[in-house]
Amino acid sequence: MPILSSIISLINSKRIKQIERFREEPGETQNEQLRYLLETAANTQIGKEYDFASIKSDSTFRERVPVVDYEGIKPYVEKLKRGEKDLLWPGEIKWFAKSSGTTSSKSKFIPVSKDSLEECHFRGGKDVIALYLENRPDSDMFSGKCLVLGGSHQINSFSSDSYYGDLSAILIENMPFWTHFVRTPGPSIALMSEWEAKLEKMTEATIDENVTSLAGVPSWFLVLLKNILKKTGKSNLLEVWPNLELFMHGGVNFTPYREQYKTLIPSETMSYMETYNASEGFFGIQDVLSEEGMLMMLDYGIFYEFMPLSELGKKFPETYTIEEVEKGKEYALIISTNGGLWRYLIGDTIKFVSLFPHKIIITGRTKHFINAFGEELIVDNAERGLKTACDKTGAIIREYTAAPVFMSQNSKGRHQWVIEFEKLPDNIEEFAKTLDNALQSLNSDYEAKRYKNMTLEPLEVIVARDGLFNDWLKSKNKLGGQHKVPRLANNREYIDELLDLNKL
Repeated sequence: MPILSSIISLINSKRIKQIERFREEPGETQNEQLRYLLETAANTQIGKEYDFASIKSDSTFRERVPVVDYEGIKPYVEKLKRGEKDLLWPGEIKWFAKSSGTTSSKSKFIPVSKDSLEECHFRGGKDVIALYLENRPDSDMFSGKCLVLGGSHQINSFSSDSYYGDLSAILIENMPFWTHFVRTPGPSIALMSEWEAKLEKMTEATIDENVTSLAGVPSWFLVLLKNILKKTGKSNLLEVWPNLELFMHGGVNFTPYREQYKTLIPSETMSYMETYNASEGFFGIQDVLSEEGMLMMLDYGIFYEFMPLSELGKKFPETYTIEEVEKGKEYALIISTNGGLWRYLIGDTIKFVSLFPHKIIITGRTKHFINAFGEELIVDNAERGLKTACDKTGAIIREYTAAPVFMSQNSKGRHQWVIEFEKLPDNIEEFAKTLDNALQSLNSDYEAKRYKNMTLEPLEVIVARDGLFNDWLKSKNKLGGQHKVPRLANNREYIDELLDLNKL
């Protein structure tokens, strides 16, 4: 093992033992987190409102405190932005992460306390390294730098005492000074707000560095990496950075991008490590690189609840703790955190692929699905179906979205997919047929609606022109950073805009 990696592994040995403990005792670990949260926040406004001091069990907590979404905490956030203290968490909240995960025009400002920065987000970053070195003790990643592609918004002020920006900007602002020596590019470029100018500056700043690892969202990273190859004239990234060994990715499902990365980085030893880091908290890390699923990180000052999707919309839904969940079932994620979020529905859906240790995959969003005809198609179905279609036809997908075509007096319904291909299939009709069959095998409700074309006709695939999705995001001032294309929608708002733009 290289000397620096050996020293860091030694420092991390205590932490690895702590992680092993919550792998084996998830229930006790989560009970400790809930006690810590309730005791710490007992004298805040919300703590007094729900009498946190008298809550002695998770069942009482779930009976007394309602589940909320952003609209439920927005009145508190507005007061916190003006400098009021001790509302959701002790003390003042100085930082607010501007949520930019969707193309919604409505911004969310998630409170980020000092405790959540230190005990959750920064601890998560350290644990990624600790777990990677457990997998790759021969790693030499510390001989070079990590190329980080984060958000595109610098810190802005609500007042002289409170600030907002992308989570990545907040993390950069609060990181120890020495971290800037092990990452590239520098803050002045990393936080540029104009994506296309930032792309060029990042390319210029990084091509001569010894980049050994990458960290960011796969979709936007592809744009940067292809620009670097174009600028250098190299055929693959190993010709630019021969010591590249790790990509730490998150934000979107990696499956549609995996083949493109294998082409860009033709190395059998290249490692890919998924993380689940959101504005609201750091939730999961892929702890075994050869296995699907991310280990739920249970000691970051977060208490988790898992809600069946049938309970969506209820103020006091039935929820399950980490000890009560079942493998293979889909749940909406509810969190209570040391950032001052209490029974907060973050909008993500997950599924456990392992118990003891508890490992999850992200299956979609509570608002991103198609159920216009009772088919209950979720993002996980879409990603897996597309992988099957790509594997069988040799196609490679860059971006996509799908929505229903509603029934009319003269026609049945169907699903319409707009797909931008990196590599087109030889026959688009065969691709569509393969995708349709794959979705039927993955989703019995979709299969039932497709039976003999009684409710749904075969899906339709429309080939997007090159650059369509980037142009669409650009039209909404959402290029770069953590912005994502909505994969599925139960209405035609997004897809109709894309189809209009596709004609230009």
